[in-house]
Amino acid sequence: MPLQSNYGIENHGITNTGDVFWNFNTPRLYEEIIKRREGAVVHLGPVIVRTGHHTARAANEKFIVKEPSSEKNIWWGKENRPFEEERFNTLYLRLMAYLQGNDLFIQDCFAGADPEYRTPVRVITETAWHSLFARNMFIQARWEELESHIPEFTVLHVPHFHAIPQIDGTNSEAFIIIHFGKKLVIIGGTAYAGEIKKSIFTILNYLLPQERVMT
Repeated sequence: MPLQSNYGIENHGITNTGDVFWNFNTPRLYEEIIKRREGAVVHLGPVIVRTGHHTARAANEKFIVKEPSSEKNIWWGKENRPFEEERFNTLYLRLMAYLQGNDLFIQDCFAGADPEYRTPVRVITETAWHSLFARNMFIQARWEELESHIPEFTVLHVPHFHAIPQIDGTNSEAFIIIHFGKKLVIIGGTAYAGEIKKSIFTILNYLLPQERVMT
């Protein structure tokens, strides 16, 4: 059976979910993708899926929470749009309510190949195919590392949850919001998997130069 980290999802405020699938390997994820009709296996073995409306990055829907720990380190502007912390907290509470009763897939992995500078990350998704994407994109933790894995940053990817712009302060139903203080990324309203990758790369581009590492 896949190993579950001792650092459970309750640490992210997630409770009362359906089944939680920890660190499923590729064959198990293929099985779930087919069973849940998320995609199809085609000639020579790749999985194909539909990303829906968003077929590329939604650059206008990306925000960074303006909060004390990172505020002075970010060049605010049209590329790094500020997001109010109070609105983030409200949106996150709605996300927690949405997830109740839902199945989740979790991948505990690392971003960065150098052991000295790699960042432990956790990707929590509501779909098996996004979990497979994360497993392929990032460096898999070794079997003996999984139980003690504590993520430095967590991506909560919930494509079927949609923001309400008039309430949430987003530009549309889609959103990608990074909170450096909480070490958290929330993504909703878009199934384009590249948002997971880009969010982690943005985090590395923020963290590593502070350690005098060029990115």
